[in-house]
Amino acid sequence: MSYDRASGPDVGYFAGRHVLAEFDGVDPLLLDDPAVLRATLEDSLRRAGATICDVVSKRFEPQGVTVLALLSESHASIHTYPEIGSMFVDIFTCGETADPELAAALLRDSLGALDARITTVHRGHPVPAAESAR
Repeated sequence: MSYDRASGPDVGYFAGRHVLAEFDGVDPLLLDDPAVLRATLEDSLRRAGATICDVVSKRFEPQGVTVLALLSESHASIHTYPEIGSMFVDIFTCGETADPELAAALLRDSLGALDARITTVHRGHPVPAAESAR
């Protein structure tokens, strides 16, 4: 079986940016509040151009929260560790409409993280130069 990687004008490319981040020095009360984390994640994603389809969250006992956002462009998640003021962030988007790096920066700033380590992994196949010049 074979396939043609060429895409027509209505077909997207198999490419995206995956942002992996760790934030430290965040207020533990914020990191244990699902409503605040959901609202902050949603706001950051929207401001970065993402289209949110659904968001779910879970608070764990004795502490910690996970929030997952299903995006038209892919997904985003946060996992918190209030006991040490830290969290993991994962934002993956395909296409060019959403900027996952901007979303991570907005989230970092909104939560007041004192330290952040943010890495972007380029995934998939790059857009051919002839196509990106259009």
